Amino acid sequence: MIRAGLNSAIAARVTTANRTMFVKGLPLDHPRVWTQTREAHISPHVPGIAPRLLWHCEADGWSLLAFEHLEGHHADYTPDSPDLPAVMASMIQLSHIPAPALDLKTMPHRLRDYVDDPADLTWFAGNHLLHTEWNPHNILVTGHHARLVDWGWASTGAPWIDPALWLLWLIAHGHTPEQAEQAAATHPAWLEAPTEGLNALARTQRRLWDSIATQSHDDWANPMQEAAISWEEYRRH
Repeated sequence: MIRAGLNSAIAARVTTANRTMFVKGLPLDHPRVWTQTREAHISPHVPGIAPRLLWHCEADGWSLLAFEHLEGHHADYTPDSPDLPAVMASMIQLSHIPAPALDLKTMPHRLRDYVDDPADLTWFAGNHLLHTEWNPHNILVTGHHARLVDWGWASTGAPWIDPALWLLWLIAHGHTPEQAEQAAATHPAWLEAPTEGLNALARTQRRLWDSIATQSHDDWANPMQEAAISWEEYRRH
């Protein structure tokens, strides 16, 4: 059984006579079982960025996904990590993929509860496919390449949102907000990001992570809350 990962009730390496695969699953009555279907639908649109989906089935009360098994390690987000360029390369590659014709949530919809002024939501709109969940457990580094897993929260929005969400995880792993923004700035879309849009996103992330940390007992929530506070205060001053 594979223990890393935050979104699956089952995560296992399975070896058959013909191949080794990675299988993840949720019970069909789980409130987030829809993320399994979302990930299955996204997979054909992200070849080379995500592990290849082998099959998706629903049986005996479970939704299961099987992916090609890749040897690698979860991304290291500490300062000066050799993994950071590979993660950014995959993020940039993703930004060139048009949003598929799927029923994906938009970033304005996802962040609607975290703004004072609904007009701020217009900054987040766009037709780009976004991963949005940049937890290092969702990044598998194989050689010099980074593969993105866990696409259940894929959304559409402005292209600078992914590097902005990524930098929060960098701060949580030891970067200063300035260092994290410098890393994010290696993404071409960051250079076109509106200052007011970034400020608005920072405010939403502080409120979002305040809410998550209040409700969650997971040990990763508090560092993310602290990172979101740090980034919002950095942008405000």
